[in-house]
Amino acid sequence: MQIAILLYDRFTALDAVGPYEILSRIPGAEVVFTAARPGPVRTDMNSLALTADAALSDLAAPDVLLVPGGPGTADLLADLPTLDWLRRVDETSTWTTSVCSGSLLLAAAGLLAGRRATSHWICLEHLSALGAVPAAERVVIDGKYATAAGVSAGIDLALNLTGRMAGDDIAEAIQLVTEYDPQPPYNAGSTATAPPALVAALRASDLVVDTA
Repeated sequence: MQIAILLYDRFTALDAVGPYEILSRIPGAEVVFTAARPGPVRTDMNSLALTADAALSDLAAPDVLLVPGGPGTADLLADLPTLDWLRRVDETSTWTTSVCSGSLLLAAAGLLAGRRATSHWICLEHLSALGAVPAAERVVIDGKYATAAGVSAGIDLALNLTGRMAGDDIAEAIQLVTEYDPQPPYNAGSTATAPPALVAALRASDLVVDTA
């Protein structure tokens, strides 16, 4: 089972690394980080880079495609080589997935037309303009398309996929090995529970970058 994780300038680290930590532990899985060209790719914080071991042209038919989000998404919404690659890979993939604003790239490639999908709360509303049906949920699965909300939701997505691909026992074992047992000290992890003033302040600040 080959799992391709797309990298591009200014992606969000946990969008890629969170799912990697889960999916790479599936027996028989091979995770490949890929980008327009091999080499280091900087995250949105610029202090970390992940290495793409393969160029997009090197991966013809991965079983699973995962597209992380991040501020760099905006630069790719009209990038024909990237969008064409997404379409080609999707033709044969078993699962086509995204985390955070990565769903905007899938939608821009025409892969989510008429399908329910989620994204980071700051750009969820932009999915409809790209033909998808926005759903304010942590993980949304519509056919073979699985999308996750912002950043940390990628771990939930990966566990969900693991259960579907390798069985509940494997998924539970990986959850325990990684000790994924969230007990956050604050109840501000979504717009439904965060203080309204905080949500408004973040919408107006540079801390959250609108990718549309």
